[in-house]
Amino acid sequence: MYLYKPTSNSKFQKHNYMRKLILNSILLLIIISISSCNYLDVDKWFDDTMKYDTIFSRKEYLERYMWNIAAQFPAEDALLASPYTPGPLATDEAFAPFASGTYLGTAMVIGEINEENISSKSIYSWNSMYKIIRKTNVILSRMDEVKDLTNLDKSDIWAYTYFMRAYAYYHLIMDFGPVILVGDEVYPSNEQPEAYANIRSTYDECIDYACEQFETAASYLPETQPTSSFGRPTKGAAYGLIARLRLIQASPLFNGKGQTYFGKWKRTKDGVFYISQQYDDRKWAVAAAACERVMDMGLYELHTVPADKDSYIPPTNENQTFPNGVGGIDPFKSYSYMFNGETDGRKNKEYIWGRTARNIMLRESFPQSMDGYNGMGVTQKIINMYYMNDGTDNWPEDAKPYNEDGKYNETNFSTEDETFSEYTLKSGVFNMYRNREMRFYASIGFSGRFWRARSYSGTDGKKEKMIKYDASSITDGKHSSSGNKNDYPATGYVITKYIHDDDSYSSPSGVISEKFFPIIRYAEILLAYSEALNNLQGSHSIELTMPNGETKTYTENRDLNKIKRAFNQIRYRVGLPGVKNSDLSSVDNFNKIIQRERAIEFLYENQRYYDVRRWGIYEESEKEVIQGMDLSKDEMNGYFYSVAVDHTWVRHRIVDRKMIFLPIHKAEIRKVQGLDQNPGWGD
Repeated sequence: MYLYKPTSNSKFQKHNYMRKLILNSILLLIIISISSCNYLDVDKWFDDTMKYDTIFSRKEYLERYMWNIAAQFPAEDALLASPYTPGPLATDEAFAPFASGTYLGTAMVIGEINEENISSKSIYSWNSMYKIIRKTNVILSRMDEVKDLTNLDKSDIWAYTYFMRAYAYYHLIMDFGPVILVGDEVYPSNEQPEAYANIRSTYDECIDYACEQFETAASYLPETQPTSSFGRPTKGAAYGLIARLRLIQASPLFNGKGQTYFGKWKRTKDGVFYISQQYDDRKWAVAAAACERVMDMGLYELHTVPADKDSYIPPTNENQTFPNGVGGIDPFKSYSYMFNGETDGRKNKEYIWGRTARNIMLRESFPQSMDGYNGMGVTQKIINMYYMNDGTDNWPEDAKPYNEDGKYNETNFSTEDETFSEYTLKSGVFNMYRNREMRFYASIGFSGRFWRARSYSGTDGKKEKMIKYDASSITDGKHSSSGNKNDYPATGYVITKYIHDDDSYSSPSGVISEKFFPIIRYAEILLAYSEALNNLQGSHSIELTMPNGETKTYTENRDLNKIKRAFNQIRYRVGLPGVKNSDLSSVDNFNKIIQRERAIEFLYENQRYYDVRRWGIYEESEKEVIQGMDLSKDEMNGYFYSVAVDHTWVRHRIVDRKMIFLPIHKAEIRKVQGLDQNPGWGD
């Protein structure tokens, strides 16, 4: 979890000189840690040196202890290599040949994660979240002992403590499913799981409880934070996470259509189903209302950049001014600047909650010839999902990967440079990569992509060049002389979504621009709202508490105009035409459109892993073989044929329904009598 952690110039006052010296030393370490990501990581000192009686003796100590709890959450932008989440590499959107010991997602899909090693593979574990929950409960139970707390101080501490408790449950639910709800209880030890209750609640009970905790936090949280406090949650962050959880709860796997996965999974003690086997239409309405509440706050909007004379001009007649059409904005910059650092995330109104990003692993995408590792791949399946720039899949004949006779010729490649919105497609680019929608160019590195690396000041060709990934490329394709055998783009594509044209890893002068990661952004709210409305079978009235404390009733049904109004903003922002009534002719048809849209819009944002599960399509989606370009061939002799990626991890990729949830470590199961394991694990 990334919360802005405050610094303080005040000094500790203690009678004992050594205690004062220690405290001032800790303060110095804290200030240093703010710039090194180890935010207030002084928990052991608090536990062993400063006992709870001391922590609750002064406001200053309590605040530092509270922010130390926040430091124990994993960094949300560490979605690839840090042991935080299975993430993109555990899905059909990504593949990398890098060592599986570093990448939790790869380790998971090749069967290296199990109930015996899950704790050693992941710092984010079942037990670690309960330590956070216990510590928040300690604060809530003892904060009245702090004599120098004002009512405003108490409100702030309640806000962040309730949010952290809810966020710990959120993490547990997302990856482990049903959890143990401990309420406000403070157990005698945060080390021994047997101290906790031993019965897992049902999935619905857990979602409801987490949402209740976020609601409580929202009642104390501010609506906005100053840019200097970027990263601290707001009411919108709490409401946004509620909307996400409610959408998941309403989704097919958890709403009456998960019999294949959970039809036999019952609580041992009383035989109650952990996952509801009955469809509840009202859940979709609750999700829609949760989204609409965020929309009604009036604080958030899709990120856009005004058009100028060099902006890309979409081939659509929906030219009304955005958000009613594609007019007035630059579709490429509006999407790409949100991720590559050009737009300051602290001022981005699309970011409902975000963080300064330090762990996105850009170097894994950079070409070897530019001192990168060259292998954080995107699959051909995802490439094929991107629309043409007119919103169709009607590729021109010369944009298809091969001719009818199966041969290549000069008509399959561009013959002149194309420049739009400061993005350049060089002459010689394969036509499959021309005339694609703007999110493709903002997100994908392909053979023939023009890399700028403008901050590099050397003269040895490490900036501004066309990168080839085929067999003719000694350094950047798959080639025995290219250095590390794992440093190549196994699919023929790399993710460039977070890379700025100025970025360079090469010396001299190479720099990486500051990046920002959206934990939750407004586009997700709009698409979630569209999905929830689309799936409603009836009309339901939902009451929610608004930011001002008043109650508002939302009436939700499958209103096509509301669906289009929300969904089409996503399309218009990137220069695509909106959906029509015919696209909404059936619930199933529009669900497929939504699923495709989310795969494109949220590529490498840690959404796909959870989406395919909640939709109940995990097995059919993951069983499709990972494909890419044929790296054994050069561009004129077969490279652009789509083939199965030639790697042992593709051949040994595991798809198993037990992988809907992560396993609870067997040590936890053994310690807590009556604690049920997730289905399929430990059988």
